[in-house]
Amino acid sequence: MSLPADIVIIGSGMGGATMAAALAPSGRRIVILERGEALADTPAARDDVAIFRDGVFRPEEQWLDGQGQPFNPGNYYCVGGNSKFYGAVLLRYRAEDFAEMHHLGGISPAWPVAYAEFEPWYQAAEEMFQVAGDAGEDPTEPRHSGAYPRPPVADEPSIAQLRGYLQKAGVTPSSLPLGVDIEAWLERAKTPWDAFPDTTGAKKDAQTVPLQHALSYPNVSLETGCLVERLAADADGRISKVLYTQGGKARTLEPQLVVLAAGAVNSAALLLRSVDDARPDGLANSSGQVGRNFMNHNCTAVLALHPFRQNTAVYQKTLQFNDFYLSGGPENAPLGNVQLLGKISANILAAQSGLPRWMAGLIARRSVDWYVMSEDLPDPESRVTVENGQIRLDWKRSNWPTHEALVTRAKEVFRKAGYPLVLSRAFDRRTPSHQCGTARFGADPRQNVLDLYCRSHDHKNLYVTDASFLPSSAAVNPALTIAAQALRAGAHIKERMQAA
Repeated sequence: MSLPADIVIIGSGMGGATMAAALAPSGRRIVILERGEALADTPAARDDVAIFRDGVFRPEEQWLDGQGQPFNPGNYYCVGGNSKFYGAVLLRYRAEDFAEMHHLGGISPAWPVAYAEFEPWYQAAEEMFQVAGDAGEDPTEPRHSGAYPRPPVADEPSIAQLRGYLQKAGVTPSSLPLGVDIEAWLERAKTPWDAFPDTTGAKKDAQTVPLQHALSYPNVSLETGCLVERLAADADGRISKVLYTQGGKARTLEPQLVVLAAGAVNSAALLLRSVDDARPDGLANSSGQVGRNFMNHNCTAVLALHPFRQNTAVYQKTLQFNDFYLSGGPENAPLGNVQLLGKISANILAAQSGLPRWMAGLIARRSVDWYVMSEDLPDPESRVTVENGQIRLDWKRSNWPTHEALVTRAKEVFRKAGYPLVLSRAFDRRTPSHQCGTARFGADPRQNVLDLYCRSHDHKNLYVTDASFLPSSAAVNPALTIAAQALRAGAHIKERMQAA
């Protein structure tokens, strides 16, 4: 079966949905293929036991690790993708992240474009997602050509006090730029939003904002329950077919243009599966770089406790500090970002730690919960492969000395801020902490999969606009950078269409 489509977008997460919004005014027939379904607004959506203990939203999927052992990766397959569960943090990469940066564990490479090239697209993405923030609070914040569309989400009383404690401890707390309508979120239920699925449109996620906008155009349609099996290319290298299954039936689309945005691991796996006689190593892979340079932020959860300070916050996630982002480590090396987590409850802590619930409750009521994040460096041997149809992710964690130094510095700050007990636990590979880098962009087709606008060097009608394109992971959440690049690439595609 062949359906009419000028443009096929594979994936409705941040990269795919934003690209759909960018291209919707073109008038071309756009079909978005999403593997999952739209989330229903069930009680489980705001139930911390269902989410964190029972894992009701986690897919029943197994990947293999570097030793060939199966694990559940924790990616989400639904309309809007992983953004439905994200912490709604929409940070720009720092300007310095676009240049070569020396870390304790190696070198983060320079981008093929400078921050100045990205800045207008960051501004456009912030306006699209109606980001709430204040660019004047953080000294590492890069230049903005405009203000944030909305003022910062208010600190709750316990967090307002925390801001003062941090200032006395010698760091510079700043408001996290967030994509959330806090009143609408709390109206549904008094819970955090970090790792909770958005089912009512209160988060500014890929479904709520760009996908909804794209679908307001009559030339754009969304097909759910679609598992794309492979892409096919003709003798000239043009992607001629998208082959997928829907409802147990094999289907085919024959578009003029394909945008792949299934996520850094799944996009690489799809390209590697799409072998043919002329391309035994898969599509878009003349460089041999598809699936390589996988990165996943080095992250640790840190709980700062004071026995006599009750934390009454509901959502908590409004602060960060970047005092050690560009310096502050051994040899004055850069370390990374420290931001609040969504408030950890007794049920969440018990589920994650195995502690009795009564003990978890004592801790949770007295803790301030932090997400400490540092950069994972690209390594060609850290990679995605496909073995007998199964995804294998051999993640070679890098730059760990930097992360250990950041955790140490953060703990010192929390103790100076009056929290005598500080607990920490590193995230493992089951938590997808911003997977990226498997189809990096760059001008040299011998070293890179994509050109500067995320078009395949090998296939002139194939673009990849998820986190695969990132040549470095930086040390902040990548969602806004993915959206900015999708808008930038979308504008480029429209210019090409008009010139054709």
